[in-house]
Amino acid sequence: MSTLHEVQTAMRDGLLGVGDPALAAVLAVALTPSNRISIYRNTSRSTLTKALRLNFPAVERLVGEDFFAVAADAFIAREPPATAWLDLYGQGFPEFLQGFAPAAALVYLPDLARLERAVGRALQASDLEPLDLGRLVSIDASEQARVRFTPHPSVSLLSSPYPVDAIWRAVLTRDDAAMAAIDLGAGALHLLIERRSSEIEVRRLDEPQWRLAEALFSGKALSAALEACGDSVATTWLAEHLSAGHFTKFRLEATPSATERGS
Repeated sequence: MSTLHEVQTAMRDGLLGVGDPALAAVLAVALTPSNRISIYRNTSRSTLTKALRLNFPAVERLVGEDFFAVAADAFIAREPPATAWLDLYGQGFPEFLQGFAPAAALVYLPDLARLERAVGRALQASDLEPLDLGRLVSIDASEQARVRFTPHPSVSLLSSPYPVDAIWRAVLTRDDAAMAAIDLGAGALHLLIERRSSEIEVRRLDEPQWRLAEALFSGKALSAALEACGDSVATTWLAEHLSAGHFTKFRLEATPSATERGS
């Protein structure tokens, strides 16, 4: 029976590439199949927990390392990664937190996680070329109402009943005064998250701006989007979206057939 010191020495020398045949014999006896699985399991859990910490830094800082570790462990067991690319691991973490009983008192925590998920997507999204406005201008005026846009993958929208943007900034900057001044009952807010040249921008939209953005980003036809907004400056906001590169392409909504028009 090998001593712990002998096993540790054998592991160390093996990792360093020391070619001693006796190493294999020591480890084969000391490390049973279940022990070997445990090593990989612990390494895997540690790696995935670290990925979640990096992807949700404000959530971890808000609840503390120990609480986050417990939540992460439960989430990993329920939703293991589907890919080796861990930069976006935790897609379902906000929904998990919503049903995680120990976090029930922090009613804004799931939306804070959703904001961090959107920030992560903005950081990691492909650097696609924005829509060529020349192609859009070339469409006949009679066809423009049927345009449907495809949003850039680095841009997203988030609506929340809580001021999660203020919470996110206060937590990450460790601004206790700002955190204490936050009013959770201030009312719902609507956010646009996008990647600029040197940073991620999170900004608030008013209700009409939100209705337009939500309609455009969900792929509704331009005529329906402008109608949903119902504001006299909607075309100005549309121009701002286009100039900011919020869309990558467009298509024309299919024209209803004669049968559909008569039904």
